[in-house]
Amino acid sequence: MYNFLAGPALWTTFIIFFGGLIFRATHLYRLSRKKDPVIYNHASVSWGLKSILHWLLPWGSASMRQQPLFTFMVFVFHITLLAVPLFLSAHNILWDESWGISLGSLPDALTDVMTVILLVSIVYLVIRRLVRPEVRILTETWDFILLGLTALPFLTGFLAYHQFGPYEMMMILHLITAEIMLILIPFTKLAHMFLFFFSRAFIGFEMGGRRGARSW
Repeated sequence: MYNFLAGPALWTTFIIFFGGLIFRATHLYRLSRKKDPVIYNHASVSWGLKSILHWLLPWGSASMRQQPLFTFMVFVFHITLLAVPLFLSAHNILWDESWGISLGSLPDALTDVMTVILLVSIVYLVIRRLVRPEVRILTETWDFILLGLTALPFLTGFLAYHQFGPYEMMMILHLITAEIMLILIPFTKLAHMFLFFFSRAFIGFEMGGRRGARSW
């Protein structure tokens, strides 16, 4: 089972992941050309990059400064979400053995701490969706499922590394949940990890290129 998940299933996952992102980006681009072509008349690389940059910086926009704790937790969540899988030593060893690629590794103790921080930030996001009325009204069951699916690869990987529970079973669960999450990314709200750059650039075009106003 492990060999299948780490071999054919993983390759299939990557094909669906990258193919899905390309398909969705192409579809949305064509849709925007059809539904709102006027926005391209105001396309501005300068305003687009400014908009993206300010939303990538902690507290770089007015709305983020109005919610400092939420902003902090969101940035912690996204930084650890990307850093742990990319710079985990075990992952880099596997990538080096399979494809001759290594991004460099963080100390295992640090990635352990970052994993725990990630899980805490997910708990915070779940609680926020439950207790903040303006967020709860926009929340669907699927949002909680996606947060759970995001947490599971990290939780199972953490438990496997520290050998809590049956190691082989934890590794299988780790691979299954990670592959499910990657497959779902292009077709769910998780696609914002990629579409964020397009949406922020387009808002920069609309606000800055057309109205000369900041979007942050």
